[in-house]
Amino acid sequence: MTRFSDSVDLLSKETVLSLKQKILLVGAGGIGCEVLKNLVLSGFENIEIIDLDTIDLSNLNRQFLFQKQHIKQPKAIVARESALKFNPKVNIKAHHNSIFEPQFDLDWFKGFQLVLNALDNIAARRHVNQMCLAADIPLIESGTAGYLGQVTIHKRGEFSCYDCTPKPVEKKTYPVCTIRSTPSEPIHTIVWAKSYLFANLFGKSEDDDIHEDDDREEIERLKEEQKDLKKLRDAVGTPELPQLVFDKIFTKDIKRLLSMEEMWKQRQKPTALEYKDILEASKSTVLEDEKSLTFDQHTWSLEQSFLVFQSSLLKLGDQFVERIQRDPEDFMSFDKDDEDALNFVTSASNIRAHVFSIGLQSRFQVKQMAGNIIPAIATTNAIVAGMIVMLAIKVLGNHMDKCQCTFLSYGGGRAHLLQSDPPSKPNPQCSVCTNAYYTLDASNTFMLQDILDKVVKELDLEGEITIQSGSKLLYDVEFEDNLKKLLKDLMDGQTITITNDHDDDPEQNHSVVITVRFGKKYHLSGSKPLPVRPKMIAEPEQKKLKITEIDDDIL
Repeated sequence: MTRFSDSVDLLSKETVLSLKQKILLVGAGGIGCEVLKNLVLSGFENIEIIDLDTIDLSNLNRQFLFQKQHIKQPKAIVARESALKFNPKVNIKAHHNSIFEPQFDLDWFKGFQLVLNALDNIAARRHVNQMCLAADIPLIESGTAGYLGQVTIHKRGEFSCYDCTPKPVEKKTYPVCTIRSTPSEPIHTIVWAKSYLFANLFGKSEDDDIHEDDDREEIERLKEEQKDLKKLRDAVGTPELPQLVFDKIFTKDIKRLLSMEEMWKQRQKPTALEYKDILEASKSTVLEDEKSLTFDQHTWSLEQSFLVFQSSLLKLGDQFVERIQRDPEDFMSFDKDDEDALNFVTSASNIRAHVFSIGLQSRFQVKQMAGNIIPAIATTNAIVAGMIVMLAIKVLGNHMDKCQCTFLSYGGGRAHLLQSDPPSKPNPQCSVCTNAYYTLDASNTFMLQDILDKVVKELDLEGEITIQSGSKLLYDVEFEDNLKKLLKDLMDGQTITITNDHDDDPEQNHSVVITVRFGKKYHLSGSKPLPVRPKMIAEPEQKKLKITEIDDDIL
């Protein structure tokens, strides 16, 4: 009697044998840990897992393959080691890397019979979706948000792809005047620290627009603001940076706001701070160890925030200088998992909160708000992971006709916790899965001109041709500068997209995504007929407001 004899009785011998096929799990976080555990306990024998992240203290309440001694270690590597303790006979290969890296190309994806997504961001989901479409392998997608969860199945030509359904992107927006002048809630000071202060010091420098129709006083104020910000930017990497930033944002700017008496008739006035006073008051202040739980979850005092503000600014300044020495055009973006960036945003937002008599927040709370983290429920992850593996067994056992998409909804007026629906058919208006997917083998001397002479001709594309690689335009009828250049030097990534615009017949308009493999003899492979490219529907123009945004994660 073998370990999985009961599975044979339950599922059939053929289905259990199908679990020997090679599968890819993308993500080793909350859902990924549960899925990997389920896979090794269900009889799956050949698994690869990939995740770029390292283990954080906040992961330990739900990502049970990790323990305290694993903090700062790669999630994928530790998940593999922990899962093998459940079943040492399983072949698990782990990659601590980004799924966007070039080595994880089309040929690599074609080595799997099924891909399971356990991701937490839209960009990676869309990338994996496109790779699965190009490789023509099924994809099981999943997501959770609090007590909500979903598991869906996608297969080229059979079911809808991930992008067939528009994702409802709800953006929380805040007026600039509230963020910069009249904050009243903790989120206002956090957005200010993250999207205004951090961005102006270390991000891509974007000066405020100055229009001729602005009044003279406003023009002078904006010019002075730009001058002050340039001084701060120039001081990045110097020991004087903390005091210069403090004097500008917590003294000079606050005094300027106080001079606008009308603004404070119905509001509580802010309090301008002096650097030397806070410096003196903080001399006897003690900070917890940065690796301790109290440092992350206890709310810092004003003096503690001041000390963290100083140290994190200096560390970020050194990082920024190193980066621009390598590339003068480089810049930094806020990352909630970057300790120095999170320390800076937490301390700066807390000092500003004190100025405006707003409640201070712990580092843990700031990370949740600045990173738009929806609280994760371990039970939701476990339920979703179970549904993923049940669906995977059906897919590998060639029971695609029995596959269902399942949605988890807790509470409300629904009679059942889980609701299953048949997979949707491909959306004929989807701009992703209506692409034709081809593979091109080409020599290292293959030029862009050869695409027109050979590939376009072989595909029977007529009309005006456009060639892109990522968001980079390589060729159209008004841009022929690259025709005599090597294709490998022009490409941004591993694919090019060829579209044609037929003057007389829209049914002859196509979009072809081609994965290029260099160093080979010319060969173009794919399937015909080419699908018709959907007609573009013009969206109504939206009135653009100058706002600060926080992006929400989406299932």
